[in-house]
Amino acid sequence: MKIAVVTDSTSYLSKEEVDKYHIHVVPIPVIIDGRSYNEGVDITTDNFWDKLRNSKSFPSTSQPPMGEMITLYKNLAKEGYDTVISIHLASTISGMLNSLETVSDEVKDDINVVVYDSQITVKLMGYLAIEAAKMAAEGAEISAIINRLDQVRQTIDEVFVVDDLQNLVRGGRLSNASAFIGSILKIKPLLTFDAETHEIVAFEKVRSRKKALKRVETLFADAVQQVDYPLRAIVINGNDPESGKAWMDQIHQQFPEIPIESSYFGPVIGTHLGEKSLALAWMLDTDRA
Repeated sequence: MKIAVVTDSTSYLSKEEVDKYHIHVVPIPVIIDGRSYNEGVDITTDNFWDKLRNSKSFPSTSQPPMGEMITLYKNLAKEGYDTVISIHLASTISGMLNSLETVSDEVKDDINVVVYDSQITVKLMGYLAIEAAKMAAEGAEISAIINRLDQVRQTIDEVFVVDDLQNLVRGGRLSNASAFIGSILKIKPLLTFDAETHEIVAFEKVRSRKKALKRVETLFADAVQQVDYPLRAIVINGNDPESGKAWMDQIHQQFPEIPIESSYFGPVIGTHLGEKSLALAWMLDTDRA
């Protein structure tokens, strides 16, 4: 069995990671002032934030053309793959998963496509793709890979601190927005993907960004105490690398035994979280377990 791994551009994998693990990345479109750009292809993260400041209308995101997905899967079949694991951003924030289920049926005579809901996005999803690719390269069966992805996915947690809720509210991505809109200018709500519904929810109100980051650190410390496996941590920033680096260094001082890295919110996720957003995310360190 020859298994290919496909993910989308919101995994924010580096070119080195994509090349090393032979992962196929599908760009997701972001629309600014009526023009569509493919994330990571014809718009960079820096370009996006520059365009966003000067845009006349609120940006939006879309799904990749399903015709292109069909072409990709069929081309992988021609390259000798008989199965694809297609790992994508949470179905609660995008309709892409549902569309791909239909596509997988259309190409079933050419190749077996297993559509996998990461229930998350950003570099956390990227690590799921890397784990799948590693196992595929080692000759693992599809069932073993999916079981492993399920196990790793259960260890994922994250807390987002956004500078302004308006982006999530306008885009309809915040499931409990009504509870927070009244004090939208006065608070820094903590957000996460709900463990049961996998929707983005605001779960706690904090009065300042500084206090919000401290609260996230406390939540992370609690999580570290509760798990019996090694963790990796990721600090993710929305066009605020200096704050991200400072926060990462601070967390590293508190938890020197936990590998921590920096990542970013690119155009698609940045559209919904907005500039100056920060997140701390953690998951099983698959390199140590």
